[in-house]
Amino acid sequence: MTIRRGLLSDHFEGVAVKCLALVDANPESSNQHEVTGSEPLVRILGHDDRKFPKGGADHRFPATYIWLGGEQEALSEEGWLSWYDSRRNRPKRSAEWRLYYQGNAVTLMMKPGDILFLARKLDGHLLFIVTPDGGTIRNQLLWLFGLDEQIGMKFESQEIGGNNDAELDFTARYVLDELGIEPEEREADKLDRLIEKFGLKFPTTVVFSGLARSSLPEVNAHDAPDEALLLWMEREEQLFRRLERRIVAERIGGGFAMDDGADVDGFLAFSLSVQNRRKARAGAALENHLAAVFDAHRIRFAHGVETENRNRPDFLFPGQAEYRDAAFPTARLTMLGSKSTLKDRWRQVLSEATRIDQKHLLTLEPGISENQTDEMRTKLLQLVIPRKLHQTYRPNQQEWLMDVSGFIGLVAGRQGE
Repeated sequence: MTIRRGLLSDHFEGVAVKCLALVDANPESSNQHEVTGSEPLVRILGHDDRKFPKGGADHRFPATYIWLGGEQEALSEEGWLSWYDSRRNRPKRSAEWRLYYQGNAVTLMMKPGDILFLARKLDGHLLFIVTPDGGTIRNQLLWLFGLDEQIGMKFESQEIGGNNDAELDFTARYVLDELGIEPEEREADKLDRLIEKFGLKFPTTVVFSGLARSSLPEVNAHDAPDEALLLWMEREEQLFRRLERRIVAERIGGGFAMDDGADVDGFLAFSLSVQNRRKARAGAALENHLAAVFDAHRIRFAHGVETENRNRPDFLFPGQAEYRDAAFPTARLTMLGSKSTLKDRWRQVLSEATRIDQKHLLTLEPGISENQTDEMRTKLLQLVIPRKLHQTYRPNQQEWLMDVSGFIGLVAGRQGE
């Protein structure tokens, strides 16, 4: 069973991006909440009767305002955006298009130098996405939408489709999830048949990971470890989301009511448990599939064993006994941390396995900022990224990154000495 995926054009018509100027981000500088438009933005939002109602002075788009910062920094609010020609009543002058935005918790976070992404969905709904310049999420959005890294003070736009369309693989879905978008599954019926036996209960992650791998018998972890890891993770994520949808629907259908009104605390606790389960199971799944990759290459390792000070690195090569043996050459020891998403948590691995100076950390997070990777280098932390994700990083970062195949070769060489 292969994986059939959707496309970015299933969700978006186009996107525009610009660096916010003082007058864009600070209403006190321009006396109103406006971003100056330009021809690239006109191509996305339109300027004729095909887009605007007859005789209308402007057009209001339903909008979701999103702020994406660093670790745990995310806000969103529903509202609208108004698109209008400020010179509409002066026909002898050329049009001057402006985008009027609402004041809300997201726009209050904006400051000059931040990056604004304006994405138009197929139904006309707009995403007003603001993120700090130079951050990881900025890199991820530029990659997802196929935009140039050089962002100016005027809008640049990109229509989605044709040659500029992305298949919604594991990496693309990762970024869409940051925007609160969950693509529909092209093979929902097949996935549902695979999870039917679980009813309305989650199996252990070991069982779920095994099911994901067995459903893709053509995947060869020995010949293509980088590809296998991503495909297995993608399939398990698909299966998990399908089963989660059933379980959550059943719980919501039961309602959150109490004798004296709505059980708000119960609803919030349930919502939090859903989010926490997603994060925990993603990390466990990554460890399960990494272990399967190492097994396919007959790499000796210990998983989650203690080193010192109660630290437990995710993977220790060749094992705990060798690590604790002072006579065993330190140069032949290797440790690998694994985190499905990194954010600012990469520093946690620096204190693990103190005998080993050069640490390794595998993650599936695309487009990590240069500031982060530069600091990793100074801390002697080598980032390991599946080969396909290297394209989301800048060229000078790609030269430094290690892929899964390269890491296996390193460890195999040390174990063969």
